[in-house]
Amino acid sequence: MGKSGNHVFYGNLNGEYSDIVSGDGVYIYDGDGKQYLDAASGVCVVSVGHGNQEIISAISNQIKQISFTYGFADNIPRQKLAKKLDEWSPGGMGHTKTIFSSSGAEANESAIKLSYQYHQERGNVNKTKIVGRWQSYHGNTVSTLSIGGRSSWRSKFNSLLHDSLHISPPYCYRCSSTDSHSSCAENFANELKKIIQREGAENISAFIAESIIGTSMSAVVPPKGYYEIIRNICDENDILFIADEVMSGMGRTGKKWGIDHWNVSPDIITTSKGIGAGYSPISAAIFSEKVWGAISSGSGSTTHSSTYGGNPLSCAVGCAVIDYIEKNDLISNAEIMGEKLISKLNEELSDIPYVGDVRGKGLLIGIEIVSDKVSKAIFDPKLDLAHKIEAEARKNGLIILSGVPGLVDGVGGDHLELCPPYIINDDHVEFIVSNLKKSILETISSINL
Repeated sequence: MGKSGNHVFYGNLNGEYSDIVSGDGVYIYDGDGKQYLDAASGVCVVSVGHGNQEIISAISNQIKQISFTYGFADNIPRQKLAKKLDEWSPGGMGHTKTIFSSSGAEANESAIKLSYQYHQERGNVNKTKIVGRWQSYHGNTVSTLSIGGRSSWRSKFNSLLHDSLHISPPYCYRCSSTDSHSSCAENFANELKKIIQREGAENISAFIAESIIGTSMSAVVPPKGYYEIIRNICDENDILFIADEVMSGMGRTGKKWGIDHWNVSPDIITTSKGIGAGYSPISAAIFSEKVWGAISSGSGSTTHSSTYGGNPLSCAVGCAVIDYIEKNDLISNAEIMGEKLISKLNEELSDIPYVGDVRGKGLLIGIEIVSDKVSKAIFDPKLDLAHKIEAEARKNGLIILSGVPGLVDGVGGDHLELCPPYIINDDHVEFIVSNLKKSILETISSINL
């Protein structure tokens, strides 16, 4: 329904927004009682489903004890959650320590700041530049917009942005190379080597990447060997590797972390969304022993902090979410259901001339819409085709995400994203595929392509 008369400052002040009043498992319900299958998990957040009674009980129990501490005081849920994340971390990170905050952008801010401090503690005060990738997204603060590569979102604030460096994303669907897959990985990864040579390793602090690219490109998966090369380049040049797992972490891709699909360990992992599962805002920046150890043996402190970071209520939620994922083997279910969903999408959408690519890992899945399958030509951005498909799917009782425009050239390129809760089953897969197909065909028909 229209919201022009209320007092909320919406992202689209002329847009239409439904009032969602309840949720149960994979379903949400609006004020008219209409049921939707939430194949977006809100926005890749509700990992364990809506209305989960075990998570609700954890909230109730914790709030009866204490909901907030700060400063001189620690709390037990924070210690427990940090220990759980250490257990989940790739072995190469060693004994980890975690800084908690409330959003993915805040987690990435802490990663940026402490990567600077890591080098300063070791006497490398000039290592202050961050290398990111075009069409990446790491948050909407000034610093995270600066290192991100979402062109359409950066353009309004260019005068505020910091001096950051960017390389191309490993976008195999549109790679012009005729080389082998391994050569393709080398070509993409070696862009990092070239930018280091140009800017000087002595000036670069860290490389940051979404392990599997999220809403800016809808589940672009780098080729085999890509991150192994990236890891080697970072090691050779004393550059930290930050894995942004805000969307791809916490089991969504069928492994604990998206980066686990490659045989590497990052220096820092950032995560949010799935760890709080929509029940409480929380994010985490997980630091390897190498990083926090340098600070510990140097100044021994950091000035980075967050008012709500590590509060006992949010940390109790994080613990309960991880416990629920482990107890119900939901990472395996994400892998199995993801394979079925991708396979079914390829099977059912292959005869639609406007579906160019289906990609992803686990339950982080993208669909690229093109005007021609052979040339991979894109639709005129003015058509706003992905948003039209998203709206049509909603009419059909299915919630999906329309990817942010610009995945091809920063301006154009339509894509859709599916990231349902890890609890989906075969029946849900069938509903998602059939209703998505119907929505794509109905949208295309309505605009007379």
